[in-house]
Amino acid sequence: MQHRIIVLGAGYAGAYAAGVLARRLHRADVEITVVNAEADFVERLRLHQLAAGQDLPHRPLAEIFAGTGIRLRVARVTAVDADRRTVTVTDGQGIDRLEYDTLLYALGSTAADHGVPGAAEHAFAVAARPSALRLRTRLDELGEEGKVLVVGGNLTAIEAATEIAESRPGLRIALATSGELGGWLGPKARRHLLRAFDRFGITIHEHTTIERVEPTSALAADGTVFASDATVWAAGFVANPLAAASGLTVEDNGRITVDRMMRSVSHPEVYVAGDSTFVIGDNGRPLPMSCASAGFTGMQATAAIIGELTGRKVSKTSLSYVGNHISLGRKDGIFQLVDGDARSKSGALCGRPAARVKSVILGVNPWSLRHPTFGMPSRKYRLATTREHVPSAVAA
Repeated sequence: MQHRIIVLGAGYAGAYAAGVLARRLHRADVEITVVNAEADFVERLRLHQLAAGQDLPHRPLAEIFAGTGIRLRVARVTAVDADRRTVTVTDGQGIDRLEYDTLLYALGSTAADHGVPGAAEHAFAVAARPSALRLRTRLDELGEEGKVLVVGGNLTAIEAATEIAESRPGLRIALATSGELGGWLGPKARRHLLRAFDRFGITIHEHTTIERVEPTSALAADGTVFASDATVWAAGFVANPLAAASGLTVEDNGRITVDRMMRSVSHPEVYVAGDSTFVIGDNGRPLPMSCASAGFTGMQATAAIIGELTGRKVSKTSLSYVGNHISLGRKDGIFQLVDGDARSKSGALCGRPAARVKSVILGVNPWSLRHPTFGMPSRKYRLATTREHVPSAVAA
């Protein structure tokens, strides 16, 4: 009987991991199923571009997984039962329950509304493709006139504000953040950020906490009312709530607690990659939710799964965090390096060079999903249970 591997989520972490598993494990020994809510790979790092009105490349997962033997199930995950090793999904055909032997949980994160009244009902987000498209439709309705308020001071808020300002110069853009905009950046990077906001004509409201969102306004804690024809909620992310209800051990923030191999500390047949992972990085701090973290945790999880199933030695993947890359429209950007304590260094790459570097990264990511084992030996490993627990490799 084939070993059943289910991968939940086909974002940066899940799609990459599934591709590696399919190419490194012998097809006769494993059955790999990927469950994803959409039929396409969604470039989350570019959703602010989609919301601003730009068209993104169409990347069907069926094409990305073509020839690998991966079974793609386009469905929404509604429940995970870690004790019974089942996943409940729903699609146009109804509800189905899938059983697994090994689970890779990579459902990622969603926009955090922090319980602010009206945020879920009236605000727009760019954390998922449907919400980004909803914002795009609203901006189209506004045309060249209207007020847009972006709530948040993190990378997503900055990228959304600058992208909308550049793509739709007729709109009046403001940003409200509870802290200091770019306060975590080094002095060079922050100066560049503020100059970019000034160039785009974006109004900044620092130390401003939004306590309520209405259809055409947002109310701050100090009583200030901000008129807004479209409020963009970009005040952070939260792990998919399915994890906390699954029976897996999670942290207070809902992220799944794993060991150094990305294995659940409570259910050893469950591995985790991406934003849902709570793991301590090489600097002694929890890895942040980011594309870079998705890559590192995905690589470690796949190596651990392959090692567990084949009896091969598992190497440790670096769990480092080197910095923040921020787009400021299509022709500007910031790449801020951090030190071992995650503090921003004084220097930074700014302007067009930073924008070009990010453009290269965005181009490489989809390519790597189609070629996840590029540079690796062309071999597929048999499961230890099918080869009397003797690790070996056979021709692909």
